[in-house]
Amino acid sequence: MEVRELTCIVCPVGCRARVRVEGGRAVGWEGLECRAGEEYVKREVELPLRDFFTVVRVKGGGVVPVRSTGPIPRERLLEASRELAGLEVEGPVRVGEVLVRNLLGMGVDVVATGEVEG
Repeated sequence: MEVRELTCIVCPVGCRARVRVEGGRAVGWEGLECRAGEEYVKREVELPLRDFFTVVRVKGGGVVPVRSTGPIPRERLLEASRELAGLEVEGPVRVGEVLVRNLLGMGVDVVATGEVEG
């Protein structure tokens, strides 16, 4: 058994949790004040997810900020970054425009969060 210390980020309280981990699963915790915190530490131990933000090149110069439409597994952030590093899109690009569908088969799209004229 392993014990990990995590800070819950669900609310502004920022509870410090001690999580008991066995076989990659959270089997117990202490130091949390709410049920949402319990769900957070469980997910953080068993399948940590992160929101994904980066930029994509636009043909003719410039970049456009983008984000995934949902969180992706933490261990795939570098792979996702490399995938988009080679991407160059045609302008104009508008906010909300889907630039990549089903990024790396993870079930999330990549959408523009800024605008660039072409």
